[in-house]
Amino acid sequence: QLQASGGGLVQAGGPLRLSCAASERTVSTYAMAWFRQAPGKEREFVIAIRERSGMRYYSDSVKGRFTISRDNAKSTVYLHMSSLKPEDAALYYCAARVYWTTNYRSPTEYGYWGQGTLVTVSS
Repeated sequence: QLQASGGGLVQAGGPLRLSCAASERTVSTYAMAWFRQAPGKEREFVIAIRERSGMRYYSDSVKGRFTISRDNAKSTVYLHMSSLKPEDAALYYCAARVYWTTNYRSPTEYGYWGQGTLVTVSS
């Protein structure tokens, strides 16, 4: 079970950190990802981290501004967002799967989802 938190209202250019806590297994055993969905749009891939190597994968839209980290002791993954833009506003979801997939950008590859946390960016 995943629990996402940390969303809120932030000014454009500002930072925000989202958290995703896993309750049943340590996050180091999951491939973890963040997706987002804006109103009227499809859910899109944001960022992912592999379960063993910790390699990170980014969407082009967030590269250089967002990063992902994990705290194995807290079984929590973080999405660190900086230089936020109005177009980053969305409902953000964390997702997990047991083994890495080369199709990591597809939301259908993930079997575990958090409930979503809302990020609003004011211009």
